[in-house]
Amino acid sequence: MSGAWLWLLVPTAPLLAALMLFVARERAIPWLSLGCLPALAAVLWPMPVLELPWVWEGVRWGGDDPLTRAWLAFSGVLWGAAGLFALDSLRGTPGRLRFWTFWQVALCGNLLLIVAADALSFYLGFSLMSLAAYGLIVHQRGPEPRRAGRLYLQLAILGEMALLAGLMLRTAALGGSFAFELWQAASVDGLTLLLLLLGLGLKAGFWPLHVWLPLAHPAAPAPASAVLSGAMIKAGLLGLWRCLPQSDPLLAAWAPWVLGVGLFGALYAVVLGLCATRAKTVLAYSSVSQMGWALLLLALLWRHPEQPGWLAGLLVLFVVHHGLAKGSLFLAAGMVHEARLPAFAWFVLILPALALAGLPFSTGAAVKLALKDAWKGGDFAVWLPLLSLASLASALLLMRALWLLRRDERHAPDRPPAILQWLPWLVLSVAPLALPWLWSAFAEPLAEHAAASDLWNLAWPLLAAYLLARFVLRKDWCVPLRLARLPQPSLRVSLQLKRLLQQPPLRELSPRPDRVRWRARERRLNRVLSRSGAVAISIYLVALLIWFGWLW
Repeated sequence: MSGAWLWLLVPTAPLLAALMLFVARERAIPWLSLGCLPALAAVLWPMPVLELPWVWEGVRWGGDDPLTRAWLAFSGVLWGAAGLFALDSLRGTPGRLRFWTFWQVALCGNLLLIVAADALSFYLGFSLMSLAAYGLIVHQRGPEPRRAGRLYLQLAILGEMALLAGLMLRTAALGGSFAFELWQAASVDGLTLLLLLLGLGLKAGFWPLHVWLPLAHPAAPAPASAVLSGAMIKAGLLGLWRCLPQSDPLLAAWAPWVLGVGLFGALYAVVLGLCATRAKTVLAYSSVSQMGWALLLLALLWRHPEQPGWLAGLLVLFVVHHGLAKGSLFLAAGMVHEARLPAFAWFVLILPALALAGLPFSTGAAVKLALKDAWKGGDFAVWLPLLSLASLASALLLMRALWLLRRDERHAPDRPPAILQWLPWLVLSVAPLALPWLWSAFAEPLAEHAAASDLWNLAWPLLAAYLLARFVLRKDWCVPLRLARLPQPSLRVSLQLKRLLQQPPLRELSPRPDRVRWRARERRLNRVLSRSGAVAISIYLVALLIWFGWLW
């Protein structure tokens, strides 16, 4: 138990920082980013699992497995960098105390679900993060954030209900146990699997449950978008990994269908993103596409349970790579709208975008090469050309996002960004190229595929996307108006649901009695009762009741 108490500080430190806001208010804001330090310390100094029987029987926090440590590390770095960025970007804005309160609660929930070794703690952290994220989305106020927040909250509550039902069924099937280590060794039934896929897939943004993402990101501030896309949506992937067994015939039977849904979502989101006209919307569709590839990785894990360790390591590399790169791009979007970037900053900005498309010697290239190794020689070998197509599509999508950011910069004030924005953004931007030198898990796939043919396979989709983008710009093509303003049926359903819930359950009663008519009826009733002796009978009955009461 020595040292295990540090796991208690990982999720509670952000809550303590939130309490400081009520005491010190504005003076506490510069210190809020320190809430991530216990999480990073837990990564550097592994500790035994913390048992908390005084909270609930079976509650356990912590873990020394590579997945928990990697997830906690990139989440802590991303939240810390985005928090430092927000110190300057939100300075002087109205409602910043409210924003930081929601920020700390969401951070607490995100860290808690990562260190949770039981379903009860995971659900508590997941709920805290999901509901507090609503306050981050609607922070800037106005009709657009309000509309995006309404849709997000409606879907988040539906997802919470599905997730809670799935967790309850899973707990009941295992005799009331909340321990994930037992869950990963027990089979799952179809209804539970469907509920978990819906509840966790809504948060992860899997197609077709992604409809809230393209609306939430443009409405939220840049730091909120960075953690929302880089860290929060990964909670759905982690939940599926924790709650489901590593080997199960039902998962193997569902794997081809889940893989098909993931592959379609990965490519379909690229098409929608190319039709978008706002940079953060394009980046949101890029996240939907990347989560489609993540779902595909999960399907591979279910399809090939004999290789769980190797494929699980690939999933870890993917979430770390995508979380840091996408967080960098969203922070850059915030910088571009506030100040004009120098030329070298645009060179740095291109690095995470190209890494997401598979730039050689980057984290994206390592993930792509590892995925090719997973498909090679198996049932999915025929799908290998789709990886090059996906790189081409992702490169086109991110080039469009960069072009839109360049266009938006023309309307930004002519001033350099603040140092508190530069530093965290630079750390996240160089991470896709620095991690292969710092982490052997990224370096090994790159070292095994260092031949010229492998490098060409990685580079030609990027070159083809660049040439195609230059051709489109030279021809001065633009997105047709019909495609730029695609219908959004989810918003219509959301508005109808809101109006339905605002209606009272019963029709309001507004009595307007006719006093003259009721007075006439009263006189008629009195005459009838007086003729029948009802008044005298009533007096006798009251006297009799009083007498019996006195005797009793």
